[in-house]
Amino acid sequence: MENLQARFDAVGVWLELIDLSLLAALCVVAAGVCWDMARKRWGPLREKLANIAVAIGNTLLERTLYGAVFLIALWLVEPLALWRIPINGWTWALALLAADLSYYWMHRIEHKVRIFWTIHSVHHSSERFDFSTSLRLSWLEGPVEWIFLVPMMLLGFDLAQTMVAFLAVVAYQSWVHTEKVGTLGWLDRVFNTPSAHRVHHGSHHPYLDKNFGGVLMLWDRLFGTYQAEISPVRYGLTEPLASRNPFVVVFHEAAALYSDCRAALSWRDRLQFLIKPPGWKPDSHAHTDH
Repeated sequence: MENLQARFDAVGVWLELIDLSLLAALCVVAAGVCWDMARKRWGPLREKLANIAVAIGNTLLERTLYGAVFLIALWLVEPLALWRIPINGWTWALALLAADLSYYWMHRIEHKVRIFWTIHSVHHSSERFDFSTSLRLSWLEGPVEWIFLVPMMLLGFDLAQTMVAFLAVVAYQSWVHTEKVGTLGWLDRVFNTPSAHRVHHGSHHPYLDKNFGGVLMLWDRLFGTYQAEISPVRYGLTEPLASRNPFVVVFHEAAALYSDCRAALSWRDRLQFLIKPPGWKPDSHAHTDH
């Protein structure tokens, strides 16, 4: 573990830059809260406060238990790597590209497999879309998302490099949660921009399950999930969540999944509730989009 600490120390400057970018995003959120209070915009203010409450719980867990789970799990995977990829300028570019591809598939699976959707749906449950929405992340993501970095580790990327690349992809997305930036022409087709990400948060066709990319739209265009913003977006879930209670926000979909599994008539149906897309029903063995 001492060697691991030294490796993280070597990439410390990049971790500091990521922390600074997140701090800047928090400052923007705080400014939005002050603006809503000054203008007495109580609806948006309550939504921001709910997002902040969810974020506080998530941050406390990530800085303690979840950070250790993430790190130790990947540390145990590292000896299984096929080879070792050295850390240099070229491999940093490759690591960022690989982390973005890993994020794409993680994100897509989170939408298409219900047990993962119970976690990720927290981020989509708000009917408003602003910088504070980026903070609305489930308290259950930490123990799960390390799984999607295992392929990078098996290919031989260094653990510290893998973590930094993945965190950079996540940090990039703070700025795309806004309606203040309109369409940006060709940039919307290449990068994850506010326009591209508004589409991703849409709860209606043709926007459902589109634009999963973290930084690049390359993967969406390659795998057929890209959609341009062509009309106003309706945010939230297909079945709106009325509560702003952070515990309801975090656990409502998990409770619904538990209820469905408990009412299922067979273990086969229970298994399919876990692995089928959201909305799947055993009576018709068909599903609707979430």
